[in-house]
Amino acid sequence: MRSLCFLLFFGVAGQVWAEGCVIHSQDERIEVKVCQQNRTIPAELFRSGFCQPQLKDQKVEVAFVDQCPTGAFGICRNAQVSNMPYRQDIHYYGVASDARFLQPACEQTSDGEWIIE
Repeated sequence: MRSLCFLLFFGVAGQVWAEGCVIHSQDERIEVKVCQQNRTIPAELFRSGFCQPQLKDQKVEVAFVDQCPTGAFGICRNAQVSNMPYRQDIHYYGVASDARFLQPACEQTSDGEWIIE
């Protein structure tokens, strides 16, 4: 019975964190599309803070999804949010040559693992 309760709890807890947000921003010159897949961020904080970027002079669209879409050129898996104990996977779409900047930031600053999809 204890293992059944553990499995049920684990399954429910896993569902709570299984959420992502696709953020698409653009200005006159640059267009960026990323998807943040939540790992350990409290759901309300993820929705109200992490998925609501304030980017000056940019048009920003946010869409919530169960899982980040395929087609990313790279993923920063298990990235730590700076100065916080939270983790997320960040999927990058668009210009693959940006990986030369994003990969070192992922591995050194966010303590994440760079994955090529």
